Amino acid sequence: MQLLKGKLNINFMGKRRIAIILSGILLTIALTALITRGLNFGIDFTGGTLIEAGYPQAVELEPIRATLAASGFDGAQVQHFGSSREVLIRIAPQANKESAQLSDEVVAGLRQQNAGVEMRRIEFVGPQVGEELTEQGALAMIYALIGILIYIMVRFQWRFAPGAVIALVHDVMIIIGVFALFQFDFDLTVLAALLAVIGYSLNDTIVVFDRIRENFRKMRKGTAVEIVNTSLNQTISRTLMTSITTLLVLTSLFVFGGEVIHSFSLALILGVVVGTYSSIYVASTATLALGVSKSDLMPAKVENKEGDGSMV
Repeated sequence: MQLLKGKLNINFMGKRRIAIILSGILLTIALTALITRGLNFGIDFTGGTLIEAGYPQAVELEPIRATLAASGFDGAQVQHFGSSREVLIRIAPQANKESAQLSDEVVAGLRQQNAGVEMRRIEFVGPQVGEELTEQGALAMIYALIGILIYIMVRFQWRFAPGAVIALVHDVMIIIGVFALFQFDFDLTVLAALLAVIGYSLNDTIVVFDRIRENFRKMRKGTAVEIVNTSLNQTISRTLMTSITTLLVLTSLFVFGGEVIHSFSLALILGVVVGTYSSIYVASTATLALGVSKSDLMPAKVENKEGDGSMV
């Protein structure tokens, strides 16, 4: 099944300078937001108390937030969890209160508002655990990028590897920048989404690289830019079909999945959009800038038993 019918001849690489400027602007905004505003870490990283409460009937969140604010918990995060009768409350640690005392005060305040509330779960995350999760999460992304760099060098050719890694760093930085700019919650689910985006974007990039390598070996005429353009036109239908169907699922999750997975689904939506763009423009442009050519991708010649040069 093809989304775009007929033979395409879109000059993708003719717009690569515009794409470089656009990416530069987006990365500058992302880095500025990250430096000036920082990420709004959830209790997975900062430590704190998580309380899951069940109500006998559907409840509005604003009265619960008002009750918690009156009890001294102004910064509490309150979300529906699964249904309008289930509520998830996240509270940052307070220096002058133990976790057990803090949770008791929250429960007492909620029961004053509604005597039928039932505590389903109470969890504590220490600041040290949060710090370890932050460090391990950053290392996970670094190890993933190093592994990808090695894989692309072995699977294709070394000039392809930096382009793939640059595209992945580009995608991750823009997503993190959006979360910093708008102060969306950044928790373990968002970190999982970032790792998923790395895998998704890499898969798309490898499909493009595989077609570029095939066309460098098959097309006898044409410059490197023309061959890359041809390869992108041949794969664009598959790329768009995959991205659109994935976005349909992620949009459904964002709209109907509830507040708990809003950050997760938003990170994936951003990742699919930016990853599709980077596979076309960032990865391919970087590979061209490194000077990939036919000689780099043609099979090596070896001597056969008769002494004739033959291809392998």
